[in-house]
Amino acid sequence: MTSPPEARIGDATLGKAADENFPVAPFFLPRAWRDDLMAVYGFARLVDDIGDGDLAPGGADARHLGLEPERSDDRLAMLDAFEADLHRVFATTGDEPRHPLLRNLRPTVRRRALTPEPFLGLIEANRQDQKIRRYGTYAELAAYCELSANPVGRLVLALTGTTSPERVRRSDAVCTALQIVEHLQDVAEDLARDRIYLPAEDMERFRVTETDLAAPTAGASVRALIAYEAQRASDLLDEGPPLVGSVDGRLKLLLAGFVGGGRSALRAISAAGFDVLPGPPKPTKPSLLREVGIVLRRARGER
Repeated sequence: MTSPPEARIGDATLGKAADENFPVAPFFLPRAWRDDLMAVYGFARLVDDIGDGDLAPGGADARHLGLEPERSDDRLAMLDAFEADLHRVFATTGDEPRHPLLRNLRPTVRRRALTPEPFLGLIEANRQDQKIRRYGTYAELAAYCELSANPVGRLVLALTGTTSPERVRRSDAVCTALQIVEHLQDVAEDLARDRIYLPAEDMERFRVTETDLAAPTAGASVRALIAYEAQRASDLLDEGPPLVGSVDGRLKLLLAGFVGGGRSALRAISAAGFDVLPGPPKPTKPSLLREVGIVLRRARGER
């Protein structure tokens, strides 16, 4: 099989931005911001695709990372090679990064003086996915979100030069919420990968078994559990309007898009009667725009 050209490798990964619950790099942002956000998104999307086994066929990603194409399915080896290539992004001497998306990330890292830690956290989250497939408590799940989601918000603040302790705290809450929402949408898909991101203590409380999660549609106990976790995410998203209100200009719209995206996804889950098992409830564009408007009004102190 002929491997796709480098440009197509990057395009296939970056094209997944359209499927996210929130706008990744909307048109109203300055071009430099859009380029930087897409460079970071390309990294985050690719590391998730490695961890989930969702890479394009043909082994091109493995080859770019210095592995044999047939090792594409060796997720831990791929993550190790990806981390080694990430270190080339930050190195001031030696070879340039091998993977096209990491070569694309290097100018952003240098222009914005980014540090390796958020990127390493995202890689470690995907390593954890290969080793841990169940979470006993919400605290354990939140610690996973600290690696899998919160670095993204911290990178957005760093890219836009707006990092502060309070903004980081609120951003972490929003990003954890967005991760929980995604987990709720993808219960069936995750279970097919032998992963459950619903805390076992909550499943026990609502008397939900793994067999219940494998059903074509959700029974009353599963719906109650999903509603409970959705409320938990909603409470975390309450940190969003103050975060949005703390920044100015087009960044305010971007952050409102993230928070509004989470809110509209929760509305889609609610509209489905909290039955997420047939497939992920997806928000509509009108719903997203409506929720963004609500977030912006709350950020201004309006009700």
